[in-house]
Amino acid sequence: MKKVLKTILMGAVAFSLAMGVGCVTGENSSLEKESSKAEDSSSQNKRRQLRDKSDYGKVIALTFDDGPNTDTTPLVLDKLEEHGIVASFFVIGNNITDESAEVMKRAYNMGCDIENHSQSHPDMTKMTAEEIKAEIDFTSDKVEEAVGERPQFFRPPYIAVNQTMFDVIDMPFICGYGAEDYNNAIGVEERVEKVLAQARDGGIILLHDMNGNVQTVEALDKIIPALKEQGYEFVTITELFHAKGVAIDPDSEIIYSYAEQTEMYG
Repeated sequence: MKKVLKTILMGAVAFSLAMGVGCVTGENSSLEKESSKAEDSSSQNKRRQLRDKSDYGKVIALTFDDGPNTDTTPLVLDKLEEHGIVASFFVIGNNITDESAEVMKRAYNMGCDIENHSQSHPDMTKMTAEEIKAEIDFTSDKVEEAVGERPQFFRPPYIAVNQTMFDVIDMPFICGYGAEDYNNAIGVEERVEKVLAQARDGGIILLHDMNGNVQTVEALDKIIPALKEQGYEFVTITELFHAKGVAIDPDSEIIYSYAEQTEMYG
C-alpha cells in the first residue's frame, strides 16, 4: 500500500486542446498511404535494442501528446525519419481510429514508444477509482490491439494528479519540460528557444502532435539538429530510464521530468 499524501493539482503545464475530441480522420487515400507506410516500416522493423548502459552518453527523450491523428502525427514521423531519431507518443484512446491506428503502427515500427495519455483527456482528480481505471484500460487495450504491446508509462492530462490516481494506475507518471506549444500564439522560434533552454541529460521534452500543430513540426527542424550538436542522443522513454540505470517502478509516486529525478516533480 502506498503512502498517503494530499491531493496534488499542478498548473496546466501540459494543457492540451485535444480535450477528449476524436481525431479528424482522413480520406481513403490518406488511410491507404499511412497503411503503406506502416507496412513498409514493419518490413524493416526498427525496434530499438537496449544497449549496455556504459554505451550511452548524453540522452534526451522527445515526447508528443494528444495523438494519434492523420494530420499532424504523420508530419512529425516524417521529421523523425528525416533526422534519423525516435520519440515517444502519449496517445488519447478516443483518438485511436482505424485510420490513426495505422499512423500509430508506423511510429511503433520506426522504434518509437507508444504510451498512455488517458481515454478522453479528463481531469482525473475529479474521477472515482473505477472511472480512472476504465480510462487507462481503454487506451492501453487499444494500443495493444494496434501494436501488440501495452504502454509502460502514463502522462496525466493537465499534469493533475492525486493519491487515487497513484493507487490505481500501475505505471510511472511522466511530465516533462514543455514549450507551451498547445498555444498557437507561441511561434516556432519561441518553441525552439524554450526547448533548448530546458534541455538536460536524461531530460524529457513535452510537445504536442495534436491536429494542426504545424508550428511544432517546423520547430523540430531546428530543435533536433541543435540538440544533436550539443551531443545528445534521442531515445525513447523506455531507453531513457534504462540508459540512466533507473528501474521502471509502477508504484513510484514521482512525476518524472528527467529520469534520475527523486522528488515528486522536477
